[in-house]
Amino acid sequence: MLDLRPLRSPGFRHLALTAWVNELGNWVGEVALAILVFNRTGSPLATAAMFLALRFLPSLLAPALTARVEPLAPRYVLAALFLLEAAIYLAVAAATARRFSLPLVLCLVAADGLLAITATALTRTALATGLTHDGLLREGNALINVGAMVVIAGGPALAGVLSATNGTGTALRFDAGTFLAAALIIVSARQLRIESDTDAGFRGRLRAGLLTLRTRPTLTRLVVAIALAIGLGSVALPVEVIFAKRTLHAGDLGYGLLLSAWGAGMVAGGVGFALAGRLTLMTVLGASALLEALGYGGLAASPTLAAACACSFVGGIGNSAAWVAARTALQERIPLRGQAAVMAVVESANQTAPALGFIAGGAITALSSPRAAYAASALGVAAVVAYFTLRPIDRVRAAAQPAARTPGHAGSAASDARRQETRAHTRTVSTPRPPTG
Repeated sequence: MLDLRPLRSPGFRHLALTAWVNELGNWVGEVALAILVFNRTGSPLATAAMFLALRFLPSLLAPALTARVEPLAPRYVLAALFLLEAAIYLAVAAATARRFSLPLVLCLVAADGLLAITATALTRTALATGLTHDGLLREGNALINVGAMVVIAGGPALAGVLSATNGTGTALRFDAGTFLAAALIIVSARQLRIESDTDAGFRGRLRAGLLTLRTRPTLTRLVVAIALAIGLGSVALPVEVIFAKRTLHAGDLGYGLLLSAWGAGMVAGGVGFALAGRLTLMTVLGASALLEALGYGGLAASPTLAAACACSFVGGIGNSAAWVAARTALQERIPLRGQAAVMAVVESANQTAPALGFIAGGAITALSSPRAAYAASALGVAAVVAYFTLRPIDRVRAAAQPAARTPGHAGSAASDARRQETRAHTRTVSTPRPPTG
């Protein structure tokens, strides 16, 4: 049974509802953009370039932007970011209504990616701040994940229907509407707060975040493992539309159904994580990543849309449970005052890693087929699981490295990071949590 206690935490309901609305918009927007670019260009490489612009380029600037706006009132900052994202998607819809310009679309998409990474980092930080004080971080993440997965299950199908019946412009305008709704929800959350060192300046806060990562070996290995799994799993992501439309001959609706099957699996995975309170986060993470690899492998061999949807369901279970377990493990190892800077770096790394996967996926598909891209994802994720099974992430302790000597806030953040690493390791790995509910 789901633990509903996080609903009593200040600001949680606003953040949860915002996250769910945003998740719906993100899926509708990305599916619509993929269909738009592929229909107008017919090129797998152009489709991969769209995902590259959305994720890789913004990741270089997002940590600095996050550190800059972190001390400001989070509800106003998040509302402003969402309004800007709405304006961008309205601009894409208007700019592509008559003439299509790939460079213009890529520029607008890159701007949206920068805002999205910053908004995600701040949202995760505000959630961690409230839930950690209440001792409900894992339970709150589980609850938000279940709701987000429910939204994801219908989002791709909705995007496919909107694009097939009314055109991609309608889907893009719908996405803009979700950002407007998110802005209205979050601006009314008066109790949101983020712990920030306002005296350090944005450069100091950014350096402190980087230092926290560098001086905590367990956290570093966890970030590397997540980035590798995401990057290798992303090999197939930019070619899913091609797989559905060309390989399976399923059309736009088939593409939406394929993604919805993955989303349905993510709902099941989210519920499974919420009910797996007795298992350590690392156990859940390893088993879930293996399921994700099996899903990709099944997709590579699927002869029909029905078989592909079944494999997508399996992969979605693993994807959902693995991501929420990884995010919770990360947040438990980061000091609250450094959450925003560190999560911005982590979110950027998780956007940068798929960039290599997108490039590889586009190239593999151009040279071979979408099935080969799915097979590459399956083998890559399975290899990561095998490596970190033989050499567990939590084997390294923070005390293995001496403290780095830096002035001011960065040095204190490093010391705090090492102390919290020891506590997080004991809490997350050594001692199983009691069941939720």
